[in-house]
Order: sequence, then C-alpha cells, then structure tokens
Amino acid sequence: SRGLKARCVNFCLGVTVLRCTQLPASASAQGLMQEYKLVVLGSGGVGKSALTVQFVQGIFVEKYDPTIEDSYRKQMEIGGKQCMLEILDTAGTEQFTAMRDLYMKNGQGFVLCYSITSQSSFNDLEELHQQIRRVKDVDQIPMILVGNKCDLDTERVVGKEQGQRLAREWGCEFIETSAKTRLFVDEVFINLVGQINGLMPATKQKRKKQCRIL
Repeated sequence: SRGLKARCVNFCLGVTVLRCTQLPASASAQGLMQEYKLVVLGSGGVGKSALTVQFVQGIFVEKYDPTIEDSYRKQMEIGGKQCMLEILDTAGTEQFTAMRDLYMKNGQGFVLCYSITSQSSFNDLEELHQQIRRVKDVDQIPMILVGNKCDLDTERVVGKEQGQRLAREWGCEFIETSAKTRLFVDEVFINLVGQINGLMPATKQKRKKQCRIL
C-alpha cells in the first residue's frame, strides 16, 4: 500500500519472513533515524515470538512455528528521539545453531529469554551467554535477562531470585514479563536501547544530536 516501506534485516540468512511496518517516508529517508539491531534468544517455547509480536504489533500470539526466524521493525520514540528498532526473533531449534555466530556478531543488544515454567530453558541460557561473549569479545554488551510467562505463577519452577542471581553473575539487567498480558514487555526493549546508547562513542552521540527528524 502507499507509504508502506520495508527493509529486510540483514542479521542472517535464516530470516525467512519479513515483517513490514508503515513509516512516514521522510522519517526513514537519508538515514536520519538512529537504528538499533536487537536479537531475541532462548529455547523453543519460552515465548520469544509472543514477546516480540506483543511489543511490535500489540497482539498476543499463543501458537507459533518454532522453526521460523522472523525480523521485525518498529519505529518509536525513546528518550525524546525517534528511532527504529530492528528485532530478530530467532528460532529455538538446534538446526539454527550454526547461524548464531553471524547474528550475534551483527546484533547490538540481546534479549536472553526463558520461561519461568521451565528449568531447562533457564539452564540453556548459559551456553548462549557464553557464545555471545565469545563472538562479541568486548567487556560491555547490552543485554537483558527475561523471565517470561510470569502470568503462570502457579506453574512456576524458576524462582525470581534465580533470575536475579544469574543477572548479577552476568552483570546484566533482569526483568520478568508476561507476553500474554503485556506486563513489562515494552520495558525490555526500551531498557536495551538505553544500554546501547550508553555505550555509544561520544562522537556518534554528538552526530546523532545534530540530525533533525522531519
């Protein structure tokens, strides 16, 4: 339709479906808008897709194909500035592990997601965290640990204190969310963007401030 613009996120060859969002032509033109590449990681069934779709489209997707890696784009205002978030919702299946190095290399910030109803999904994150550290090979990496499905507290097997303890070990942020009720969903991505901004070189920050959004 008129005014509909979309661009594939070049995270990896595994991106199979392109999500489009309607953007004003002037806002995305000439690269004036700051862009952020975010990657959502975790085992299959933890709600990565539900979390991402809830954030981008404002709807709850209960069932999703775990073998598909999708990319999404969302324009929003953070800290008084318009920005574009490019989010890669990764597949949680083993067949996609070979692609991880590539999208970890290109990603700027990472959401490591587990389900509070699954101890194994919590345990699986240690390997992903180590892989991110190896690929990025820098001291500070924008990252947030997310315990999803907190609306299912009666089925909880991973205590909140476990998540808090792991986040302290990793030196990262921690939050529990519900993709179903949208509890703290926006905060995950806004927090991650804030972390990325905090690590930007002063020269890049200054250059961004000189840009004018039409």
